[in-house]
This record gives sequence, C-alpha cells and structure tokens, in this order.
Amino acid sequence: MGDLHIDAWLYGPLARYGGEADQGSFAHLELALPVGSRVRDLLAQIEMPSEERGITFINGQLSAMPGLQPDLDHELQDGDRVAFFHLRSMWPFQYRDGSAVLPELQREMERVGQTFHQRSRQDDG
Repeated sequence: MGDLHIDAWLYGPLARYGGEADQGSFAHLELALPVGSRVRDLLAQIEMPSEERGITFINGQLSAMPGLQPDLDHELQDGDRVAFFHLRSMWPFQYRDGSAVLPELQREMERVGQTFHQRSRQDDG
C-alpha cells in the first residue's frame, strides 16, 4: 500500500515533540505514515496530545483551533504540509477574516453557531 510523506511543522513549545529536529522555537519533520493515516495518527506518531495544539493548518487551510478540533479524522494525502501552533500562539487579527478553512472545521463552526472571526474576538477579550 505504501507510505504518505508528510511535511510537519511544530511551532512554539510544541517544537519539543520534534525530538532532534527541535530548534527551540520550531521543529520541521519529514514523516512517513501509512496510506489512509489521519491527523490523529500523525499526532500519535509524534506523541503530541491534541489538546496541546491551538491553530492548525493543512496545506494552508485552517483545520483546527482552540476548542474546535474536527480535523482528527481528516485523511492525510501524500505531500501534505501540516503546521501545528501552540495554544499560546497568536494569529494576527488581520489574517483571520476570510481564511481558507477545511470543510470539517467549517461544518463544526456552523454547528456551534460561530464563525472563526467571532470565536477569535471572544477569545481575545
């Protein structure tokens, strides 16, 4: 069946899950996972508890944020770039509105009745 090659970036305190790739403020990992692997499998491989991550991007699309992590069952594809940011990481306000969002997160935001922009404003103050 083969492997998927995943380009994973861990930012802030999450860099510690990068092992030898830990550069202090980030870690860059090139990982191989079995075809059919999901975000939860990637987290298990690097031994990172999902609740420690904040904002997450897959190929530049927002897939999770604090309190909403519907991407755990998102199936990864060969060559995906996944970026995990720590809960304390800031995402500049001017980039929040109109960001590309994975369908799983969009559905979850609609289910809870909030847009990302609304949730971020509540979290900020």
